[in-house]
Amino acid sequence: MNTQHRAFLDGRDFARIARAIRYIDAHYREQPRLSELAAAVHLSEFHFNRLFRRWAGITPRQYLAFVTARAARGALGSAASVLEAAHEVGLSGPSRLHDLVVSLEAVTPAQLRAGGAGVTLRAGFSDTPFGRALIGRTPRGVSHLSFVEPGAEARALRELAGAWPGARLERDDEAAAALAAQIWPAARREPRPLTLAVAGTNFQLKVWQALLSIGRAAPTTYARLAAAAGLPSATRAVGNAVGANPVAWLIPCHNVLRQDGSLGGYHWGSDRKRAMLAWSALSAAPARPVAHARPLTAQAT
Repeated sequence: MNTQHRAFLDGRDFARIARAIRYIDAHYREQPRLSELAAAVHLSEFHFNRLFRRWAGITPRQYLAFVTARAARGALGSAASVLEAAHEVGLSGPSRLHDLVVSLEAVTPAQLRAGGAGVTLRAGFSDTPFGRALIGRTPRGVSHLSFVEPGAEARALRELAGAWPGARLERDDEAAAALAAQIWPAARREPRPLTLAVAGTNFQLKVWQALLSIGRAAPTTYARLAAAAGLPSATRAVGNAVGANPVAWLIPCHNVLRQDGSLGGYHWGSDRKRAMLAWSALSAAPARPVAHARPLTAQAT
């Protein structure tokens, strides 16, 4: 791994962070002490405090204060209230979430039918703020981003090859690490364009385009997403399209909640979804990622 491009926790450390966030979200009413939070993830107070601050940019106690303030405002799912709570507890510093300008393009119908024949897909593994990920891109753009549990790398590569059976798959961990550093930079930079080149049906592409348009600014619901996609009576099918998203985080399916504000399902696990929502809320600042959707090439459904 090229260490120049990585400032992320390894998979085991992220699992501890995810458990800590789950514990804080479940027990904030009890206002647990740092010692209790550290014990919940089997670390000393010193190491837990340092690990959490490295990931979130704040201390566990500050995150607890943030969750408490958010709950006091009844702010679940409300970006404005979350931002107010963040300011109130001193969490309004510069965002570590890159101001990506994301464009969505579609694999051509011929390539879709041929399983990516004639396409070279360079894919590799990298650490990210949310654990280990498999990231792949074609010459046209990022086509795959999935999260991988420890010991499951070989299976993840087989599944990627199965999704693109006609493509030439080349392993490139260094390129994946460079992409991860662009998606989750250590410091804010000028916005840089990032193109997604994805394979999907017309229906899926319509949903993903709508999700890029409304899901970046704040959490949304399946019903709102269906309406934004022009499919208000197809909420269940829209949910299936969300679950088929091939580029986690970049098309923000983690930002889709149930109507009552609860997490709902997530292909990569509820702990990871909770951590993603926490990361986004803690990074809330006037400058947010921007998503632009180009006209999509018609697909074979």
